[in-house]
Amino acid sequence: MLSFFQNPDVQEQFSILWNNLPSDIWATLYSTILATVFSYVIGLPLGILLVTGEADGVRPLPAPLMKVINFIINILRSVPFLILMILVIPLSRLIIGTSVGTTALILPLVIAAFPFVARMVESSLREVDRGVLEAAQAMGASPFQIVRKVLLPEARPSLITGATTVAITILSYGAMAGILGGAGLGATAINYGYYRKKLIIEYGAVILLVVLVQIIQSVGTRTSLRLDRRIGDKAGRKKSLKSHRGEKAGLQ
Repeated sequence: MLSFFQNPDVQEQFSILWNNLPSDIWATLYSTILATVFSYVIGLPLGILLVTGEADGVRPLPAPLMKVINFIINILRSVPFLILMILVIPLSRLIIGTSVGTTALILPLVIAAFPFVARMVESSLREVDRGVLEAAQAMGASPFQIVRKVLLPEARPSLITGATTVAITILSYGAMAGILGGAGLGATAINYGYYRKKLIIEYGAVILLVVLVQIIQSVGTRTSLRLDRRIGDKAGRKKSLKSHRGEKAGLQ
């Protein structure tokens, strides 16, 4: 074992992995966070429209417009990310000025992710009790008020869970950054590890990606559970029941 770590090639691999670690983690988080934010800027309103704009929604939209929105979302979701990343190269040059680098990767990440975000938001909003919406409409709330004060707050735990899934998906997409000359843990695993057959670098970068995924998942799950009123109400009912049983036992 000692001879293994004293091997010059092994020491070189650990040195490359360690020296690139800060910049790789920063580049990975940078592209993931920005792509997630921009994906929600586009996908969140689309997801709301998919629910509120249907025939029995709070603000019905023309059926042809809904079909166009659904068609665009379905088409973009069906294109593999690697192919989409190549197709978006001219658009990246037009908007960003370059098709190479971590920043250039954000545009294809957003285009690939916002349809997924729209569907995740749609799924979360459909979980809201229909009776709550009908009660809000009966009280004269406007469609905007229903969305802002009823739909989004009621679906918040599910939306947080969906955002966690989206961030992890974008992180996995961003691992292909090396193809566009980007940086990050994925690029290091591909360029330094896979292409040069440096297994320590390859597996080290992959392990770090797994750790990041676990951190994101844990934070998202805890936040979702903390915001879930149903769990809080259930815990409150249990506490009240225990207190009632205690009082009853005391009286006996």
